[in-house]
Amino acid sequence: MPQLSFFSAEAAAPCLGDLAGVLCARGRMAGFARTAARLSITVDSRWRARALAAALAERGVSARLEPDENESVALHTPFRTDLTPLADAWTRDTTKTIPPGLTLTGGPLRLWVLTAGSWLEGSYLLELDPDAPQTHEPLVAALARAGLRVGVLTPPEGNPSIKVTGRRRLSRLVELVGTPPDRHALEHWPASSRVHAMS
Repeated sequence: MPQLSFFSAEAAAPCLGDLAGVLCARGRMAGFARTAARLSITVDSRWRARALAAALAERGVSARLEPDENESVALHTPFRTDLTPLADAWTRDTTKTIPPGLTLTGGPLRLWVLTAGSWLEGSYLLELDPDAPQTHEPLVAALARAGLRVGVLTPPEGNPSIKVTGRRRLSRLVELVGTPPDRHALEHWPASSRVHAMS
């Protein structure tokens, strides 16, 4: 059995800090009288919503799911006092910001993949927040500190994304995020079998 990286999602216990991975994508924190905060995100499919809700439950956080007539699902946690440190770290003057010196370990990366990860022609994409462009380059730097040197893909249509290319980087991502949560995630997950099949 290969040795797990110290930074792998499967080498550390789930914690509230892992919710940062949702904020790397379109996630948003909302505060209440500076004493409580909640996390909200809309994902593009029901399997993501279910898997993300299960991941939050592993971290002791419940979530309400609100499907629309398409496949999109809005997810909201309750306002909680223990989410205020996350809200404070990711907000400056009501603007979403990246905490200084952020390093993305396996837990947050796993939740980012659950929220907005997908394959595109042999590369793996981690969707960014199109409404918070100021977070994009700091996230590139945070990933570099985790051993993933990546770039930002800004297509003429669609959302900007982190683009992970090359077998070595993709293998590092696989190592960090661990195994898929269920069969519905398989085609979207950065799995070893897919990386090894690349020419």
